[in-house]
Amino acid sequence: MTTANATSVTHYQIDAAHSEATFTVRHLITKVRGRFSEFAGTIAFDAAAPANSTVAFTIQAASIDTNQKDRDAHLRSPDFFETETYPTITFTSTGITAQGGDAYHVTGQFTIRDVTREITLPVTFLGTAKDPWGNERIAFEAEYTLNRKDYGLTWNAALETGGFLVGDEVKIALSVQAVPAQ
Repeated sequence: MTTANATSVTHYQIDAAHSEATFTVRHLITKVRGRFSEFAGTIAFDAAAPANSTVAFTIQAASIDTNQKDRDAHLRSPDFFETETYPTITFTSTGITAQGGDAYHVTGQFTIRDVTREITLPVTFLGTAKDPWGNERIAFEAEYTLNRKDYGLTWNAALETGGFLVGDEVKIALSVQAVPAQ
């Protein structure tokens, strides 16, 4: 739905069934990939004036899935996400700037375990389309690398050959489809 004021902001809700929130982190000498299966969010998008746009995204931390039950339980524990105390991971935009073409910088407050830091996500607008049932859809992708220790995720184990079990850098990837808010 478009607002009646001078802007052309359209409000959307994220379609979690057609979106992904994934991550990759080094484990020993390989990488472990995982995802969060429960998340929701809103996008208010104004292509003509990106500064009028906003994004809010909430992930249910306990929905973490690395395809390994014991590891997922450890990730939910106080060693990592401590999901019983800190059930959500959130991002709320504070500013959006066009970078040319379909590229945007989305700056906002990112919170894990009650630690909030400002980050700037490089976001690509993938466009709009109508699905086979005539519903409008909008899509975006973003990738960002963070240091997990900046958010209190400090657990690790030293290896006898040197180094540590879990890498500090975590690559986050978002692929988001959204539909007009109702």
